[in-house]
Amino acid sequence: VQLQASGGGLVQAGGSLRLSCAASGRTFSRYAMGWFRQAPGKERDFVAGISWSGDTHYADSVKGRFTISRDNAKNTVYLQMNILKPEDTAVYYCAKSTLPYVVVTLDRYDYWGQGTQVTVSS
Repeated sequence: VQLQASGGGLVQAGGSLRLSCAASGRTFSRYAMGWFRQAPGKERDFVAGISWSGDTHYADSVKGRFTISRDNAKNTVYLQMNILKPEDTAVYYCAKSTLPYVVVTLDRYDYWGQGTQVTVSS
């Protein structure tokens, strides 16, 4: 499985970005997918996850602003980010879970994308 993340960039506070993560492999639809982020000097944290059936889970810091979705026909997962804040600045990573349901711990994800930089200016 290979994951290719894209869509990051520089945006002003209050703006929006849409991240995409394209996955190779025929088993994509069987597993949950997640988005994580890592700011400089900080640990990589869970942002949002979506189960094989479409159930979603979000970190408290992004609830109501971010939306995760998936298109199994395209082997792609998305992260729509609205009302962006400077504290959302980080490298964002998509990852494939080893499980069909969402978990928030990194050790349950076995494949990772290369990361895409999101910078929110104040």
